Amino acid sequence: MGTEYEFRRSFTFEGKRYNVFGHSEEEVLKKLFEKKKALEEGKVTVSGNMLVSKWFEIAIDAYKRNLNDKGREDMRLRVKKHILAQIGQMTVKSVKPIHCQSIMNNLEGYSWSTVQKVYQDLQFIFNTALQNHIVLENPAEHVIKPNAEKGQRQAITEREREAFLKAVEGTDKFRIFELMLFCGCRPGEAVICQGSDLQLKEDVALLHIRGTKTKNSDRVVPMPEELYYELKDIGPFEPLAPNRDGRFHSESSYNRCSSDLKRQMNIAMGCRTYRNALVPPYPLRDSFVPYELRHTYCSDLARRGIDIRVAQKLMGHSSISITADIYTHVQDEQILNDAAQILGKISKNRRDVL
Repeated sequence: MGTEYEFRRSFTFEGKRYNVFGHSEEEVLKKLFEKKKALEEGKVTVSGNMLVSKWFEIAIDAYKRNLNDKGREDMRLRVKKHILAQIGQMTVKSVKPIHCQSIMNNLEGYSWSTVQKVYQDLQFIFNTALQNHIVLENPAEHVIKPNAEKGQRQAITEREREAFLKAVEGTDKFRIFELMLFCGCRPGEAVICQGSDLQLKEDVALLHIRGTKTKNSDRVVPMPEELYYELKDIGPFEPLAPNRDGRFHSESSYNRCSSDLKRQMNIAMGCRTYRNALVPPYPLRDSFVPYELRHTYCSDLARRGIDIRVAQKLMGHSSISITADIYTHVQDEQILNDAAQILGKISKNRRDVL
């Protein structure tokens, strides 16, 4: 027969019920304290009774150590918004395929990129749970992703470039977009650029871009001398691309600045205004987003014959295949333009003969 105890205490931790037994009240309280402490310190094996929100934090800390701080924070925010908001307070083992499908269904109307990332996040949560024998099967394994159009980023047109240059001229708050077009910064990289990132080596103006995505994204790139001399007197810890208050951009101030840029580009392209409001039609296409300025930077490298391996480093791409996609697009575009010119001359010659 097993030992009989006179005293017992129960408590719940991460959705699971635990019982502690002892021969005295003092012994039970001591065991209770030690058990809770062991659980909190992770000395007790994780189980399916753990909340999804708790398991995600354990999994990201254990399996995503290669991500930089920005990447981990982006993943946390995305998972919190799209996944944990629906199943975060459920235990891992209680999540069913229908719950996971509901998460994917709620992404209807989101971009292809967001759908892909949330799908991968969902697989990460439950594949790691499966590897640790917390669940018997991955409830998200067979989820169906909603239809989402894969956006093709494009370089801005020459007309848009002219409007952009006119809009940003002499406007400090738009400098963040100049760093994207002339230095290839991602928005998050341009936001954190500061005076100490400027360099001048052998009369060559350089910008140290403190990458926010992968280890490959930390890089030094050349920058236009004119832009360098505009910025060179900025303090080492002051932003190169300040918001209208002279501080580093926040997400909200960046979004406001993006909207204002589009407005100013529309005006530069001839859009009329009435009582400070734009009057349709709008010359600037609806699909324009500032991120295309970075894409344009890469397209400019391709058109100038910069070696693709050099372009990969200047762009901070983790894989050369990403750079190759842009280079191939530029080359195809050039082939079409050359062919159109040749065919146009042939047609003209034929008309002359006739």
